[in-house]
Amino acid sequence: MKLHRIFALTTLILSACGVTYTSPKVRDQAAGLAVREVALTAETVLVANRSPYTPRPLPLAFHQNAGMGSGLKGIGALPDTPYVPEIKPEPLELRAPPQVTPPPYRIGIGDEVLLATKGTGSTIEELTGLLAAQNRREGYTVRDDGAIAIPDIGQIQIAGRTLEDAESAVFNALVERQIDPAFSLEVAQFNSKRVAVGGAVQSPRLVPITLTPLTLHEALTASGGISLRDKGFASIRIYRTGDLYQIPLQTYLRSSALQNTYLLNGDAVYVDTTYDLDRAVEFYRQKIDVINLRREARATALEELQAEVDLRRGTLEEHRSTFSSRLELEAEPRDYVYVTGEVRTQNRVPLPYEQQTSLADVLYGNGGFQTRTGDAAHIYVLRSSPRPEEFGAVTAWRLDGRNAATLALATRMQMRPNDIIFVQEQPITTWGRALDQFLPSLLNAGADAL
Repeated sequence: MKLHRIFALTTLILSACGVTYTSPKVRDQAAGLAVREVALTAETVLVANRSPYTPRPLPLAFHQNAGMGSGLKGIGALPDTPYVPEIKPEPLELRAPPQVTPPPYRIGIGDEVLLATKGTGSTIEELTGLLAAQNRREGYTVRDDGAIAIPDIGQIQIAGRTLEDAESAVFNALVERQIDPAFSLEVAQFNSKRVAVGGAVQSPRLVPITLTPLTLHEALTASGGISLRDKGFASIRIYRTGDLYQIPLQTYLRSSALQNTYLLNGDAVYVDTTYDLDRAVEFYRQKIDVINLRREARATALEELQAEVDLRRGTLEEHRSTFSSRLELEAEPRDYVYVTGEVRTQNRVPLPYEQQTSLADVLYGNGGFQTRTGDAAHIYVLRSSPRPEEFGAVTAWRLDGRNAATLALATRMQMRPNDIIFVQEQPITTWGRALDQFLPSLLNAGADAL
């Protein structure tokens, strides 16, 4: 009976040994491959990265935009300015603008007004006059909606009102808010109504219209005066609401009534010696026609440009979509590295287009390695030699991650196609897994023996 038990126990042990766990490791020889292990250091990383590799490029469609390339019809397709022949000066005819009585000045958008009160300075500082207000910059600009906004008072609509009407509006706003209505309102800057003065003057400019009506003489004086050598055929032309008026310069100089001609908002004054009135009108009409023609040509060119850009954009989007679909179907060639061993996810990882990727990118992009079962001292990058004379040779670049600082080398180690990232298991893990397989087999064998 005792001999029988010894024989059963021996049979049990031998049968259990047939299922003992064998863990994968990196060895010097494997299936005829010569394996060379090299520790990763700051120097050996440079050696590993010398292996030539150019990431695959993206198709050209990913480097283009719809506006690239030549042949686009743009805004340069515009007509030339029409030819106007040079004309000798002739005696000029007087066609003066009708005498008008300028309306009272009405505050407009862009004007700056100053409000002076007797306050203690809590809301609006007390001012002694317009000059002091300007020095302190206590101004309010009339906004696009025609209102000014005063702290603690609110918005007050003053655009389109005379200065007296605007004062009444401010007075009512102060009374409604139970604020002392002792104040003064002045227009500090006149920006809403102007007259353009150009041609043969010292300083062409936009002359503002103020509370005092603007005369032709004042407008020319504000522009530095007339600058001409030959005044015999010079003229002052006034363009107003579609009509062109002409005043010969000699006639203007002799007539105080013409010098005191009132100008209105939007008038354009031009001093020249080129054309008489009728030919000037024709010249301006041609200019206006050219402007309209250029605008139409510009609009047409822009429409054609937009249509061509849309067509090119659609073509690019189709090429990119086709490429993305081919990637999903794995019809496009790709470069891969492989992750195995004690990692979160054993996987085939495609290398990105047009840029290098590192060991850290691949390893931690897939969840990292198993710290409980993986051996941080044995993280390998297995790379076959590209040299024909070294066929079958494999270099195992080993990263020792037990010191977390050395993991910085993983960010500098560049990946190459067909690299294999392998994390070896810990010795206790090998023993534990072998025991997991050995004990069930041992118990089953013992039960069968009994």
